[in-house]
Amino acid sequence: MAMFGSNNNNNNNNKEVVKETRPTEANNNSETRIGKGATLYGDIETAGNIRLDGQVVGNIRSKARVVLGESAQLKGNLLAQNAEIFGEIDGRVEIADILTLKSSSNVKGDVICNKFVTESGANFNGKCQMGNAIKEITFEDRTHLIPAQNQNKPPVNLINEKAKIKPSL
Repeated sequence: MAMFGSNNNNNNNNKEVVKETRPTEANNNSETRIGKGATLYGDIETAGNIRLDGQVVGNIRSKARVVLGESAQLKGNLLAQNAEIFGEIDGRVEIADILTLKSSSNVKGDVICNKFVTESGANFNGKCQMGNAIKEITFEDRTHLIPAQNQNKPPVNLINEKAKIKPSL
């Protein structure tokens, strides 16, 4: 008997099952966090939850729940299954199920959602459309935007390049 299992060479017992999943189809147990004081320029797409306490200049798309903390600022559009907003949004908000604006929230932009919960003190400036929310959140295939690697160039060895630099006296 081997140390980590049987020494049986039967191919039926040693088959490895590999299930391929795309990043956007990952399980919803994952969570993306952007902390207070951090700024992200660009779009975020995920199948999991997002917690934003910093700033995002770009769009957020999630097939799950998005929470914007009190210090959060989103300058872009939000598309998600559910959202709970404590911070600021300057852009369009589309929520498939429940959008909750907490008392500290400030939303400047149009809202489309199925259910809308607003606490006393929340600021909302825009139009609201309810009941005709999106049915399913989908992501566009953007693999064509990734530049092809130039494999003819050798990688740069920064350690050797730095070693060639001699200090001037």
